[in-house]
Amino acid sequence: MSNKHMTLGEFIISKQKDFKYSSGELSRLINSIRLAAKVVNHEIRKAGLVDITGAAGDINVQGEAQQKLDVLANDLFKQTLINREIVCGIASEEEDDFVVVEGQNKANENKYVLLMDPLDGSSNIDVNVSVGTIFSIYRRISPVGTPATKEDFLQKGSEQVAAGYVAYGTSTMLVFTTGNGVNGFTLNPAIGTFYLSHPNMQYPEIGRIYSVSEGYFTHFQEGMKRFLIHCKELNEADNRPYTARYIGSLVSDFHRNMIKGGVYIYPATAITPKGKLRLLYECNPMAFICEQAGGKASDGFTRILDIKPTELHQRVPFYCGSNQLVEKAEEFMTEFSTEEKPTY
Repeated sequence: MSNKHMTLGEFIISKQKDFKYSSGELSRLINSIRLAAKVVNHEIRKAGLVDITGAAGDINVQGEAQQKLDVLANDLFKQTLINREIVCGIASEEEDDFVVVEGQNKANENKYVLLMDPLDGSSNIDVNVSVGTIFSIYRRISPVGTPATKEDFLQKGSEQVAAGYVAYGTSTMLVFTTGNGVNGFTLNPAIGTFYLSHPNMQYPEIGRIYSVSEGYFTHFQEGMKRFLIHCKELNEADNRPYTARYIGSLVSDFHRNMIKGGVYIYPATAITPKGKLRLLYECNPMAFICEQAGGKASDGFTRILDIKPTELHQRVPFYCGSNQLVEKAEEFMTEFSTEEKPTY
């Protein structure tokens, strides 16, 4: 069967032997995410036609106004996973604390926990800009048959067994890795099936794009300012500056840069000295995907996947993308930044 005709379900079955914990449970979990993503995609496509855009009126644990679609996507993913009893615990950017999933008739025997940003970039829905879902999967470290604990979620990103995202854009794509490369699947809306469209995704060796919100330039650390100045200068490779591209939806910016080559940065600032992106729900899964696609991810000094989390909603600076550009940014941060390096 050619790649372009392979469905996500067929791909999961064909690759299950490559996964060292091959028991079928992870495959069922990926399938559950696929189902929830299709439902969320269906709801997103109604934006502008029914009352699902705008603020929900609540403030999440990060102090941010929840959008109606944040709440909807969170509930859809959570209920899909709970109803299928496929994980022992769920942590979400939209939840104050993690959720313990109980078995119907016995203590939970499931081996995995899932962490998610159910709708990244949701504030862009009102203006019809692409958004996404990000997910991360770990094997539990608490004893099987007991309730999930916070320690199950506070694992280093290097312990992830799978991570991925769904991009709801001009087409809907599910991109994920189980530690054996990155593959992308595009949804055929006519029949509701994901097909392998982007096998073995890799960052181009030379990246040309930098993605950062330059409106905060005056608040950046000196090393970050110097890096941006470097990006605007004529570079030796083609005698032109790098190209600035910033959408404001992490999934969209990341996806473009992985395909075309570039770096996404959400640095520490004087306003947000610890960064703004969440380590567990955004940085770890994207860093895992990035490295599996031949890229690099750090906080400007330290490999993201080596950071030991201390809390569920911990924030960190995030530099992610083509090796060449991330390493150049790290050089400037090390040489010119006078602020203390982040400690964890």
